[in-house]
Amino acid sequence: MSNKLYIGNLSYSVRDDDLLQQFAPFGQVQSAKVMMERDTGRSKGFGFVEMSSGSEAEAAIQAMHGKNMGGRDLTVNIARPMEARPPRSGGFGGGYGDSRRNSY
Repeated sequence: MSNKLYIGNLSYSVRDDDLLQQFAPFGQVQSAKVMMERDTGRSKGFGFVEMSSGSEAEAAIQAMHGKNMGGRDLTVNIARPMEARPPRSGGFGGGYGDSRRNSY
């Protein structure tokens, strides 16, 4: 079993240290990270916690899934690898269309 957990439905006020404190009773927390919007610095409402073993991760899931934290019921499950995205096509985004050519 994987030891990396997805934590969803987080309150926007939750920070990394809050996750660490909530999950520490279930074992050694290797990392705790709330994902943030790059532009605004605001929480995306989810994060990841990595426990030191699969059994600790399972104990954390059993105890924390559905638990209220900051006024919201958490979703806690094993994190899945990020799906590979297809490469973006080049293209010529935007533009003015043909209106310039027909204006004279």
